[in-house]
Amino acid sequence: MSCNSRNKEQDQTQKENTEHEVPDSITSCETGLPQRFSGNPDSSSASIPQGEVSHEGMVWIPAGEFYMGASDDEGRQDEYPSHKVRVNGFWMDETEVTNAQFRKFTEETGYITTAEKAPLWEDIKQQLPPGTPKPHDSVFVAASLVFTPPAHPVPLNNASQWWSWMKGADWKHPEGPESSIEGKDNYPVVHISWDDANAYARWAGKRLPTEAEWEFASRGGLKDNKYPWGNEDIEAGNPKANTWQGTFPNKNTDWDAYLLAAPVKSFSPNGYGLYDMAGNVWEWCSDWYHNDYYQQLQDKTTDNPKGPETSYDPMEPTVPKKVIRGGSFLCNASYCKGYRVTSRMKSSPDTGMQHTGFRCVSSGK
Repeated sequence: MSCNSRNKEQDQTQKENTEHEVPDSITSCETGLPQRFSGNPDSSSASIPQGEVSHEGMVWIPAGEFYMGASDDEGRQDEYPSHKVRVNGFWMDETEVTNAQFRKFTEETGYITTAEKAPLWEDIKQQLPPGTPKPHDSVFVAASLVFTPPAHPVPLNNASQWWSWMKGADWKHPEGPESSIEGKDNYPVVHISWDDANAYARWAGKRLPTEAEWEFASRGGLKDNKYPWGNEDIEAGNPKANTWQGTFPNKNTDWDAYLLAAPVKSFSPNGYGLYDMAGNVWEWCSDWYHNDYYQQLQDKTTDNPKGPETSYDPMEPTVPKKVIRGGSFLCNASYCKGYRVTSRMKSSPDTGMQHTGFRCVSSGK
């Protein structure tokens, strides 16, 4: 299964060292954890008919122009250069999609998520180097990656020390097969792949946001600020988002009152009335990821960019990836500031993890 930002993606700079939170393409040869790839879009996603949209629980984001990408010195290489973008107005879910909302979708459609299905070797080997040996059949089980913090400090160069490939982990069992979402209807649904999110969006009559729409909305009408609330550091003043405080990955002080995911609307919204645009769970965008896409847009104004036509990550050139945004409850300033409005991450479309969810958008009035 491909996840986000593995050890070998590190640059020699401190900036790239911040990508440990979401391991990218954890492979059996590197960490003992299996990968999960799909060579083609999920057929069950493609079979979901387009529903009729309701704007209940959504907020209107007015059309506007902004500079997309990092304008300070805290960004990773793929956040530059800052470039001018115009977006049309659109509706956006005010919160991340919740367990209750996703349950209704599965009950009405019978949809089965990626994490609930065993991966196929025929799909996996399409995105591995030729000659890669087939893993033991025991790894081909329905499973997902669960955060399992160590009891002591560890070097941040091996994500397998805090992620476990766990059989039976999925959106209904976010911490493993013995866990449950009972009483957590208003928590964000997690262990959701891009395929799963896209299928839900179709059913709801919506779509996933473009990366440009997501960043524009996250800024909440503010210009050249680091975070959805402004420039105040995340641990200054009152808690502003659900992130990690303390020493990652073994000690969380719970200063923000949450160890893992928080119920939606637990923190103040941004200027557009959107909740959790920083922290809580990573959110899928519709765009393919390409490491130099921003360079293609510099020195011009781009209207409603929809991302590159193809995906390319030089660290994993054979693995197509989609963009995820917003950071999660595992982000900490000492190693990951994924909650910055310009921070970009990426993952293969069939990746689902304990801190990955989504929200939807809808075009037009």
